[in-house]
Amino acid sequence: MQISRIFAIALILAAAPLAGADESDFLFDAPDGCMEGPLEQFGRYIGDWKIEDESLAQDGSAWGPGAGARWIFSCLGDGTAIQDFWVPNGGPVGTNLRSWNTTTESWDIAWTIKGIPHGFTHIQASEDESGNIVMSYKSPVPSPNRRITFFPPDENGWNWKMEFSNDDGETWFEVYRIKATTWQEGAD
Repeated sequence: MQISRIFAIALILAAAPLAGADESDFLFDAPDGCMEGPLEQFGRYIGDWKIEDESLAQDGSAWGPGAGARWIFSCLGDGTAIQDFWVPNGGPVGTNLRSWNTTTESWDIAWTIKGIPHGFTHIQASEDESGNIVMSYKSPVPSPNRRITFFPPDENGWNWKMEFSNDDGETWFEVYRIKATTWQEGAD
């Protein structure tokens, strides 16, 4: 049911220009609806971000730098959903469509990137008491189990981490992390 809702939102957004709406106003130029109520949780990341990333070595011995990326968050339909585009340096582009589920009071997220054999991943997320957004994979469930945490932004940007669990979520260890700062034209 959740997956159908996400696809329905995507279809509505894609069809809106055909219904006579001004595409630029409807899709991207009205972020106010994403800056109030629960949508503000991801709305606070709206913008264009330079990503510096690093990964833990397979043997857990040290952290190494990644290739970096650009991550662009946009408000769709004046608060209908938040979409982002993950644009890694030298890798395939991915996108998330994030929609607030009023029934579960959590986020339903559809993630896809070129080359995913199953098409897309369904993720759910909610904000914890510290203001962090914690995302959990729902379908397909990866092995090992993983979760992602967005930390609240400040004047310098924001941080994000991915953790793995080999014991069904009893313990977690960090394997990938990013630092996002405002994108500057001419940046890598």
